[in-house]
Amino acid sequence: MPFAYYDNLTPAQQRVYRMSDSVSALRLREPRTLEPLVASLREALATGRQPETEHATARLSDALCERLDLFAPRVEVLEVRPSSTTGELHGMYTLERGHRPRIQLWMRTARHARVVAFRTYLRTLLHELCHHLDFLLLELPASFHTEGFFQRESSLFHQLVPRPARPRRSGAGKGVTADTPDISPGRRRRGG
Repeated sequence: MPFAYYDNLTPAQQRVYRMSDSVSALRLREPRTLEPLVASLREALATGRQPETEHATARLSDALCERLDLFAPRVEVLEVRPSSTTGELHGMYTLERGHRPRIQLWMRTARHARVVAFRTYLRTLLHELCHHLDFLLLELPASFHTEGFFQRESSLFHQLVPRPARPRRSGAGKGVTADTPDISPGRRRRGG
């Protein structure tokens, strides 16, 4: 089911929206080989130091794009998120003719200037990277926030941060595995 803004799009934009919505996952080649880069990013972010976080973020972004056979955008990590009455800006993707695409991420909350949680930061990186992938991998003329877009973001996240195995519980003599359904990320404002 399309989001409410779908009705305000032109027929051409609605076609692009439906194309975006039809792709629910992106598969990385050998995602386990990216675990050291994910760990480095987690460690760099935990230090609260911008240069280390920017370097680790760029390395992971470059490796993700390499796995998808695309050139990587330039990554810029900034300190405190900009905010307004509508919320905080988590990240932004910029594509301008004649310039290398750019992802900007903010590593500290606006209100208290605290370093953001790792999972939130990683999801923001993947969110902005999905805009890049919409244009270059899926070759869409626009990048809309669709259910498919958020599913692609989640598919990348779960390849980088696999869900922990659930312990087996026995029930009436049979082994039962408890599973948690895949939940799409919230619709909070992230920019881009």
